[in-house]
Formats: sequence, C-alpha cells, structure tokens
Amino acid sequence: MPLKTLFLNPPSFENFDGGAGSRWPATREIESYWYPVWLAYPAGMLEGSRLLDAPPHHVSAEETIRIAKEYEFLVLFTSTPGFPGDIRLSEAIRTANPKIKIAFVGPHVSVLPEKSLNEAPQVDFVVRREFDYAVTSFAKGKPLAEIPGVSYLKNGKVVHNPEAPQITDLDSLPNVTDVYKRDLDVRRYNVPFLLHPFVSLYTTRGCPAQCTFCLWPQTLSGHPWRKRSTDAVAREMAQAKEYWPYVKEFFFDDDTFNIQKARTIELCEKLKPLKLTWSCTSRVTTDYETLKAMRDAGCRLLIVGYESGDQQILKNIKKGATLERARQFTKDCHKLGLVIHGDFIMGLPGESRETIRRTIDFAKELDVETIQVSVAHAYPGTELYDFAMRNGFMANKEMVDAGGHQLAHIEYPGLPAEEIIEAVHRFYDEYYFRPKAIFRIVRKAFFNSDERKRLYHEAKGFLKVRANRNRWVKQQRQKPVAAPPAAPNGDGAGSEAEASVETANA
Repeated sequence: MPLKTLFLNPPSFENFDGGAGSRWPATREIESYWYPVWLAYPAGMLEGSRLLDAPPHHVSAEETIRIAKEYEFLVLFTSTPGFPGDIRLSEAIRTANPKIKIAFVGPHVSVLPEKSLNEAPQVDFVVRREFDYAVTSFAKGKPLAEIPGVSYLKNGKVVHNPEAPQITDLDSLPNVTDVYKRDLDVRRYNVPFLLHPFVSLYTTRGCPAQCTFCLWPQTLSGHPWRKRSTDAVAREMAQAKEYWPYVKEFFFDDDTFNIQKARTIELCEKLKPLKLTWSCTSRVTTDYETLKAMRDAGCRLLIVGYESGDQQILKNIKKGATLERARQFTKDCHKLGLVIHGDFIMGLPGESRETIRRTIDFAKELDVETIQVSVAHAYPGTELYDFAMRNGFMANKEMVDAGGHQLAHIEYPGLPAEEIIEAVHRFYDEYYFRPKAIFRIVRKAFFNSDERKRLYHEAKGFLKVRANRNRWVKQQRQKPVAAPPAAPNGDGAGSEAEASVETANA
C-alpha cells in the first residue's frame, strides 16, 4: 500500500480561490471558487488518498490539522500570496503529526525551490512544474534521489534532481471528475458568470502562446500544448452528466481550449449528442466556423482575455492579437448568441493615463456581458517579474492586502500604483453604470429570484472590497513622496516594454 496521502488546497484568505486551480491567485471581489484540478490527477492515482479543498468547503486551519493527523504524507498546493500562511500551517501539522512527510507543489515552489526549502525546512521536498508522477512515486516508496523534478534539503544543502519530462499521454491520467465525486461537494463552487452549480476540468495542458504576463505556462504547465483524445473527453463528460444530473454547466478551463480548429470541431461533434451546456476559455483569434461548431455543441459562454484596448500594449506583452481581430471575434460571438466574459488588466508595461482611457472605451465599445478587471501582478518566474525588477518598477513587495485582495505593486513614470488601483474602480463604474449594462442586470434579476439574491450578495462583497482598496489608496497618498522610478532609455515604460517585451495576467 502507498503512503496514506492527503492532497490539500489549504485554508487561506476568505474567498481566496488561487491555491490549486485559479489562474489568478488572489481573493476575489466577489466570492469565487475554482476546482483544484491539478491536485485531482494524482489524488486519483493513489489508493486511500483524499483531496481536501479547504476554502470552498470552509474547512478551518484547526480542522485541517486534525484531519492531517490521520495521514502519512501531505501534498500541499501553495501560491506566492499564500506561501507564508502555508508555512505556518505545515509547521502546525508537523507538530501535531511528527511522522508525516510533507511536499509543497505549485508555481511558487517551481520557480523558487531553493528559497522555498530554506524558508520552510519542515517541508521534505518540493516538486518543480508538473508533479503528478513525482508525488505518487514517493508515496509508493521510491527514494527521493531517484525522482525527477524534485528538490530537497540534504545535510543542510538543497539538492535539485534533474528535470522531469513533461507528460505527453494525458489519456493515461485519471478522470478528475471521479475524484470530485469521491471527495468534493460540487455545490460549494461558485463563479459569478457561470451557471450554478458548475463543474470545471481540463482537456489539454500547456499553452503555445507567448503572453509575457501569464503565470501558468511560464511556471507550471509549460508552453508545449498537449491534448487529451476527444474520445476520452467525451467519455468523461458522459460520466459526469450521470454523476451530477443537477449540474447546470461544465467549464473547460484549459489555457487555450480552442487554439486548434480541427481538434475543437472534432470534440464538438462528440459533445453534441450529450446535450450539455458548457463554457470555455477562448482567444480572439478563433474564427466564425469554430465558434459556430462550439455553439451548436452546447457552448454558452467564453472567457476571453482582451487585456488592453491599446495596440502597443498588446504588442509589448506578446499577446499575438490585434484590436481589429478582437472586434471581429466579439461581433461573431454576438451574432451566434455566445456570451462573453471579458478579462482586462490595468498596469501592463506601457500603461499610462491615456492607455487606461483607451482600454475603458474599448471595453464599452465591445459591450460584452460581464467583465473582470485585474491589476497587473509580477509573479516570480514570469517575464513581467524580470521586467519590473530590472527597471525598478516594483512599487512595493506586497501583492495582496491583509485579506488577500490584489494590490498594485507595479508603477511607471507618471502613473503611481494608487492610480492603477483607482483605474480598476473607474473601469467597473463606467462599464456597469451604462444604460445597456444596467438593463441586462435588471432583466436578469427580474426574471430569476435566485439570480436576484446572488446579485445582491455579490454587490455587497464588491462594495466591501472597494472600500478597503480606497482606504489603501488614501494611505498611499498620505505617505511621503518618493522619487519616481526612472524610465528606461529616458522615454517611458512603453519603449522598454516593446524592446524586451513583458507583462501581467490573464
């Protein structure tokens, strides 16, 4: 028998959805919880294991420690914002269960294995990048020295084993939905723009796009695009439909779900007979024919990373898309009746007051159903991090406040961090306080009492976060004025960003 293993997405900040599945590790303005997909794969490979997703199930640190007493091996998915708290939690677990073995996994330890081990000596090892086979091999008794991709302390020094090859045969991995059924309550997961309850999973790994801001391809999943067979996906979806007949929507949370037209159309043909409602991520480069095949197979909504309404910024971040292509894509979706949740980012390299204005106007021109406006964050391991550090644009070291909410920690000449935070609020205000947007919200609430309650709850949460951030802005402005960061080459952030190309989040 393997070691009795607990796979843990740890308790953290309230509404923190960024541990084991979210693309943007932070506490949300509105309660959101994504599935711990990465942990579910190895959890399905070990007999006697358990996947504990503490945040959405509201499992406290004390309860987590009590549960961990029953296990021999702990695999904890950590994040940069959550790492200090995860260290304290693992120390408490070790105190309560001295014999337990502990491994940390996730983007943070992938990029900073040595620093992580020195800061958390109670951790037996960390795994760099994909960890499915590393942790299961250890649980089955393989010595650490023989496991590719792990780093560990030996005689006070950090040992880095050779890199593990990327997993190419995704069909050999278990179905995450089997683990969800066993260990999770799917009614606990909520994302405002998805139908509730929903279930999310991956059909691919990796992303060939070169967006300089994106955390996952640069730190965990990698750029090589690997896909599950369409037959395997269809079989899992048919099983999932039997597991949860009450689930209203399935979400394919791939980095680039529909990047390959032929594969997307082939999968849609196999999903069509299942009569599912589903949604997915999408790039604006997707053409009309592919979108139509998706719509006909039950696709309802697309999450789309527009990022900015300024063409130079898109060039700076290697987005691989143009504003005109984004406009045509959006028109095609509207024509087909596909709903869009648009993602935008404030504070990308080259950002200025003028580009912020252009992005807000661009979003209003697109007029998609819902939006999310994020602050550009420089996560270790991304090109944005290197860019901000190299040019002195890191305004403060803190990515999140005491509640885990995003803070602007990058600023540019003429654009201080507090203005970037203010721009997020202005963006939301201008977008949603338009007659067309208000009409959509009122119509939704009028015809659906559940939606009315949900909107009220979300509005309260957002206003609370907004007030906290406004206090942060006020505090920043009351601090003594520091010298602004120097502009590289003397001509502003945009020129250096164009030359070295880096940036924020999806």
